[in-house]
Amino acid sequence: MSADFVWPGIVSSLALLVYYFTLFKSGMARGRFNVPAPYHEGPEEYLRYVRAHQNTLEHLVLFLPGLWLFSFAVDPLWAAGIGLLWPIGRLGYALGYYRSADARRVPLYLSMPPIYIFVLGSLIGFTLDAFAA
Repeated sequence: MSADFVWPGIVSSLALLVYYFTLFKSGMARGRFNVPAPYHEGPEEYLRYVRAHQNTLEHLVLFLPGLWLFSFAVDPLWAAGIGLLWPIGRLGYALGYYRSADARRVPLYLSMPPIYIFVLGSLIGFTLDAFAA
């Protein structure tokens, strides 16, 4: 494997750590707000922890494959550079959401462009490769 692929690997690991952080915080909120499993009904503060976790998972399923597809179709260093915005944005998103629903917006908007860039860039990169062969 090319040494360049180390960087998307590091970004992937950071993304998974951010996801695990939201998982951990959601679980801790269950105890803090006394919401027994398997229920998800609770005060708004609890629901913000759960939504931060669930929404991060919903985005992670697009981010990770997109990062790796872009790495192969376009460039692994560009993928890592662009991809670094995602874990930074998602961490800010979670921390903001824990405070208030409105505080999540700016970090959310920071974390979304990498997904679009990866999906569209991969499609263009692979399509160009297909026609160049």
